[in-house]
Amino acid sequence: MKAMPTKSAALVLALQMALASTAQAQHHGHHGHHAPEEAKSSSQSDPHAGHEPPKQAAADGHHDHNQHDHATMQHADHAAMGHATPAGQPREPIPPVTDADRAAAFPDIGHSMEHASSFNTFLLFDRLEATRGDGIDGQAWEVTGWAGGDINRLWLRSEGEREGGRTESADIELLYGRSISPWWDVVTGIRHETRPGPSRTAAAFGIQGLAPYMFEISATAYLAESGHSRLALEAEYDVLLTNRLILQPVVEVEFNGKDDPTREVGSGLSRTEFGMRLRYEISRRFAPYIGVVRERAWGNTADIRRSHAESTNDTRAVAGIRIWF
Repeated sequence: MKAMPTKSAALVLALQMALASTAQAQHHGHHGHHAPEEAKSSSQSDPHAGHEPPKQAAADGHHDHNQHDHATMQHADHAAMGHATPAGQPREPIPPVTDADRAAAFPDIGHSMEHASSFNTFLLFDRLEATRGDGIDGQAWEVTGWAGGDINRLWLRSEGEREGGRTESADIELLYGRSISPWWDVVTGIRHETRPGPSRTAAAFGIQGLAPYMFEISATAYLAESGHSRLALEAEYDVLLTNRLILQPVVEVEFNGKDDPTREVGSGLSRTEFGMRLRYEISRRFAPYIGVVRERAWGNTADIRRSHAESTNDTRAVAGIRIWF
C-alpha cells in the first residue's frame, strides 16, 4: 500500500520536469527569433552598437546608391535642358531647302565631259646612231610609228645602215595592225627594199607585242614576187639600272628561204645580231646612249661573203639618241 504513493509521486515529478523543459525551450526560441529585430533597433539608436547583417547592409547601400544616382541624373537632365534651350522657348526648326540653296550646291560646270580621243599617233626613233667598226664610220637608224586607235592601227617601220658614205641596206614597211589581245597585234602589209641589190617589194605578215617579263617581240615573214622569202625575228628588253639609266639588249635573227646572191644572203640561218645599248633618259622622250653591236653571218651567207672577200663577223661601237613624239 505504501508503494503506490511513491510511484504516483515519481510520475508527478517527471511530468513537472517535462513541462518545465518545454517552457524553457519555447522561451529560448522566442528570444532568438526577436534577436535580429532587437539588434536592428539597437543599431538604429546607437550607430556604434555593432555591425549589421550582410544582406541588410547591402540592401541599405543599394537603396542609398539608387537614390543618389536618381538625384544626379535628374540634376544633369535639368542642367542639360536648361543649357540647350531656355524654359518656355521651342527649338528652332530646320528651314526648307530653296532653289537658291540647290543652285549653290550644284553649280553649272560650264563645259561637257569629254572622253580621250580614239585616234592617236606615235613615232619612235629607237635607233638614230653613228657607228664605227674596223676603222670605218657609218650611220644606222630604226624607226617605228603608228596611227589609229586601240584596236586598229596603221604601222610604219623602217631601218637601214650606211657605211663609208654608201647605203648598205634600207627598207620601209607599211602595215595594217589589229589587236588580238591587250598585249599582241597581228600585222599585214607590204615591205619595199632599196638596198642591197635592186629594189624589191614583198608582202609582209607578222605578229608583235609584249611577252611575259616585259620582252618586246616581233616576228615577220616576207614573201617577194620572185619567190624569195625571209623571216625576221627581233627581241629586246629594258633593264632599269636606275629610274633614268637603262640598259637595252637587242637580239635579231634572220632566215632566208633560198640563196639570193644579189643581196649576199644564202638559205637557212643567214645572220644574227646582238646589241647592247646603255641610255640615259634626260626625259622620257629624249635619251642619248652608247653601246656595242656584234653581227655574224652563218651558213651559205657566210660563204657568199667570203667569196666577196668580206668579213663574216663585225663588231661596231655605237653612239646615238632615242627620241619619240
